[in-house]
Amino acid sequence: MKDLKYMIEFEDLLQSADNDLVRQAQKDGNFAIGYTCYHMPEVLLNVDKCFSVRLRAPRSTSVDIATYYMSNYTCEFARSLLERGIEGGYAFLDGIAGVDACSAMNRCYEHMEILGINEKPNFFVTHCDIPYKIEDYTVDAMTTQMRLRLLNVMHEKCGVDTSDEAILAAVDEHNELCRIMSEIGDMRKQDNPPITGYEYHVLCLVSYCCPTSYILPKLRETVEEIRSRVPDEKKWYRARVAVVGSEVDDLDFTRLLEESGAFVVADRFCYGSKPGREEIKIDRNGDILRQIVEHYMRTSECARYMSEEKISQRRVTADSLARDYRADGIVFEQMKFCDFWAFERPLASHILQEEFGWPVLSIDRPYSVRSSGQLRTRFQAFVEALEIKKIQQRGGEV
Repeated sequence: MKDLKYMIEFEDLLQSADNDLVRQAQKDGNFAIGYTCYHMPEVLLNVDKCFSVRLRAPRSTSVDIATYYMSNYTCEFARSLLERGIEGGYAFLDGIAGVDACSAMNRCYEHMEILGINEKPNFFVTHCDIPYKIEDYTVDAMTTQMRLRLLNVMHEKCGVDTSDEAILAAVDEHNELCRIMSEIGDMRKQDNPPITGYEYHVLCLVSYCCPTSYILPKLRETVEEIRSRVPDEKKWYRARVAVVGSEVDDLDFTRLLEESGAFVVADRFCYGSKPGREEIKIDRNGDILRQIVEHYMRTSECARYMSEEKISQRRVTADSLARDYRADGIVFEQMKFCDFWAFERPLASHILQEEFGWPVLSIDRPYSVRSSGQLRTRFQAFVEALEIKKIQQRGGEV
């Protein structure tokens, strides 16, 4: 297929948290608010002159200093972010909006604050509590948290408008972004789609890591380009897979998987589009903030939610996405030492295989996979197993 016009530029934007569009937005008088988790409503970070930057640590190598502070039995994602912060990689931020979702990330935020990774006079680190289940009173509590510990802090530190009108404007812009990303993502349902899983991963990440109003014009052009893009006559992949699990912002993970012959058709993982790129439906006569909070709580697939209905929801979502996007199998991944997903993955993988009938590859992995020979071998073996299964289903011989 013909290369996408902005693909190289998009890849370059993902080489650093402080990318060209972030710098341009700040030069224009806007404020960068870093965050890491879907529990923190992205749209609320984009009110008025604030914009969200979902934090990553691209090209990570050693995490020795962060390990000294956090131990080597904590999630590499949290340690990589702390290492990058200590190196000065987040000195551009005007604030960090954290959530008390897991102990590793809590420690990361705390060390960033204590070690003074940012010397801006109005820099802030704020934390919001996250419940373990969804009830009316927990939605109310989260709404209060977001008003007191997020919007009020942003108003005090950055002087931005946090009124309902400003929030609704952010929702409208967010929803346009979501419509574009959903349309592109749904093209992966086609038998011979005009986009690869790797390309979609790039587009998804830039939509999280760049100011929405600055990346939107390029994404508008990109969706128009993909609509008329002509795929190669021969399909390039050998099997279709849905990727489910914890945080994946490492493009090498998707690249390695697709180089092994798989096509990533659905991305139900943290920093993916499921959830994350669904429109927020708002009744403008109701409580705007509460509706936004409830949207994020109900669409979240995070393993932190431990109620029985949420556990069931995650399995059903994985099954329905795999079916909807015509996957041949599921890759269930987790970051090493991730407490929540380490509990979720073994049982969920077993149930998806035994009760839902899916071939499942269950793996734990480092934050940065680079060119892992072990992962490549397991990916290749899984693709071959899926091919063999399809041949057997057609009644052929292996």
